Amino acid sequence: MSDLKRRKGPAIVALGGGHGLSAILRGLKLYTDDLTAIVTVADDGGGSGMLREDLGMPPPGDIRNCMEALADTESLMQQLLAYRFPDGRLAGQAFGNLLLAALDGVCDSFDQAVARMSEVLAITGRILPVTNANVQLEASFENGTSVRGESKISAAKKEQNCRIHHVRLLPEHTPALPAAVEAIREAEVVLLGPGSLYTSVIPNLLVDGISEAIADSPALKIYVCNIMTQDGETEGMTAQEHLSALLEHGLPRMVDLCLFNSDPISQELLERYSVEDAEPMRVDRKEIELLGAEVVYRPLMDMDCGYARHSGVKVAQAVVDLYHQRADTKIF
Repeated sequence: MSDLKRRKGPAIVALGGGHGLSAILRGLKLYTDDLTAIVTVADDGGGSGMLREDLGMPPPGDIRNCMEALADTESLMQQLLAYRFPDGRLAGQAFGNLLLAALDGVCDSFDQAVARMSEVLAITGRILPVTNANVQLEASFENGTSVRGESKISAAKKEQNCRIHHVRLLPEHTPALPAAVEAIREAEVVLLGPGSLYTSVIPNLLVDGISEAIADSPALKIYVCNIMTQDGETEGMTAQEHLSALLEHGLPRMVDLCLFNSDPISQELLERYSVEDAEPMRVDRKEIELLGAEVVYRPLMDMDCGYARHSGVKVAQAVVDLYHQRADTKIF
């Protein structure tokens, strides 16, 4: 795709975290240069959690994944960023996390460190932490119990054997990065998901100013719904319940379209996912429309990866097509 075509792309803001966000960024960068990823900083597990505990910095892992997705670098640099030390005290730690941690020490703030590393890697677009604050995620379950720490939520949910009632950030009323709010206000498309509902997507909405900016934005607002429910997080939940949780933690008017996968899922995959009580997303169109969102189906699955995961290119193609359709008819 030519640079000329890419420069014609819409201003897209994608909010999330984990592998879901980085996957769609790989596709979106083929369609636009005006791309902003707003990334959750609630992760406290693995190598990111170690650096967060030792250095008091926001977790770098999800940011690093997004940088790998958007970097315009030689394959060697991409391999270096993803390289994990096999032994010793650094065992399991990614080199990219350490590089970002070093830049955080050199720069005045975490978002400046992210910006400097983005310059080095010549990324397409921008990557912004949703906040510079060192926040923790707490989940409360329907039986009244709660657990603090993003990395502990899945195991605690299984132990309690009941659904998540809500999540919150500690400290509460954490201010959003001003650049993140501004990016949402200037966007033509705002994407929520795909990704873990309670631990990747919703945490962004709990930062002061983010939900308000999305609700007030004139952009086309799309929730890219997961293909399957998630073990340890959303077992048994319908698509309408996913959307309800999103809006209850945020605000009404945050979603115009719910985008669902129409690609077939093989029986082999269904059986494999059923072992962990995961199932294809059940969609009740009328219930979703009552929440103010339109249901749209598109082929979105990566048919070659061996899992029920989104293809970044297919999602990007669908998003840009939907934007142009609505832009032509001035629906949003």
